[in-house]
Amino acid sequence: MRYMLTYDLMESMRNTNQWLGASANSLASYPWFSMLPNPVFNWMSAWGQVTERTFERMVAKPDWGIRTFTCEDGKDHLVDIRTVVEKPFGDLIHFHVNGREEQPRKVLLVAPMSGHYATLLRSTVKSLIVNCEVYITDWHNARDIPVSAGKFDIEDYTLYLVDFMRELGPDTHVVAVCQPAPLTLAATAYLAEQDPDAQPLSLTLIGGPIDPDATPTEVTDFGRRVTMGQLEETMIQRVGFKYKGVGRMVYPGLLQLASFMSMNADRHSKAFSDQIHRVIRGEASDHDAHNRFYDEYLAVMDMTAEFYLSTVERIFKNREIAKNEFIVDGHKVDIGKITNVAVKTVEGANDDISAPGQCIAALDLCTGLPPEKKASHVEPGAGHYGIFAGRSWRDNIRPLVIDFMNANSTRPKGPQPANKNAAA
Repeated sequence: MRYMLTYDLMESMRNTNQWLGASANSLASYPWFSMLPNPVFNWMSAWGQVTERTFERMVAKPDWGIRTFTCEDGKDHLVDIRTVVEKPFGDLIHFHVNGREEQPRKVLLVAPMSGHYATLLRSTVKSLIVNCEVYITDWHNARDIPVSAGKFDIEDYTLYLVDFMRELGPDTHVVAVCQPAPLTLAATAYLAEQDPDAQPLSLTLIGGPIDPDATPTEVTDFGRRVTMGQLEETMIQRVGFKYKGVGRMVYPGLLQLASFMSMNADRHSKAFSDQIHRVIRGEASDHDAHNRFYDEYLAVMDMTAEFYLSTVERIFKNREIAKNEFIVDGHKVDIGKITNVAVKTVEGANDDISAPGQCIAALDLCTGLPPEKKASHVEPGAGHYGIFAGRSWRDNIRPLVIDFMNANSTRPKGPQPANKNAAA
């Protein structure tokens, strides 16, 4: 019961702050106060607007906002977001451009499950939809999943990716962003052994912790400092009565958001202070740079407790992927079995979450892959967000990734790796 009370207390605090913002804005905007030339009312109204919006968007799933796409014929074509595979903890969705010929590249974007929704990759999707058929993993908020749906840990996550890759077929290019990079690598290796014909053509890993110890950061140091018992005691809570997942043990998105904000507290404080002053001066709008960023950044989702804890223990503490000792559904995955899936790693030189060296470690694990099937890129001056959604992605990284896909658009002829299960 203690875990549930803590969860509800956090939600009550969020709700209270949203109410305080709305109340301040309403009170300061009362017409009678316009007769008083006191700037405190303008400041109070601006503070209320920013505060209400800040806390309101913490519990709202952002919309994809991709409704039309201008094709080569100069016309705007409607974009349908279609569910291809539906599962309790996440769906595989497709951005289908109506009236456009099928594009030559089929791309599966593996979105992170690290506290934010898959819409965090909205700009990545927009940049790829230009000349690709884009599919993405749309993970669900754990608070909305009934306990009857069962557990969901990193092994289940990996098997979801296996199912998605099988559904899309072997002519797929997979791009994994951040947290799912090691599990996507494991899923590809799993297919290499269990179902070689379903392997993708290429695998691009962007800013992921394949080997967290290769270049320690504050994130990896935290994983080393705390014990699993401490994490379970301080980070895990039980969903309250307000949501469908009542009773489910989760790592709350609000806690994850607090961790994100604390890493750059001064920068975030200045951003909100500046936004209040922009509102006072009448320079703010619903879709200005501040709101576009924070509408997405502050929208957080809960992760199942078992997924969070198994990620910390098995990926960061025990380094099962880095040591090539990862087990999925009782099967020890051998990354060296990847022999004909081209693998590329992308890192940001200024990435303070998954520092350079952590992701490129994947290439050393692919011992069965010839050198011409391996590639890597470190983007100068780019931070974690920039390597998949910022200017660095648009101007430099995306063209490199597209070229990599084009260079590996067909599978080389020759003997395929044997399916051990079939041989048995």
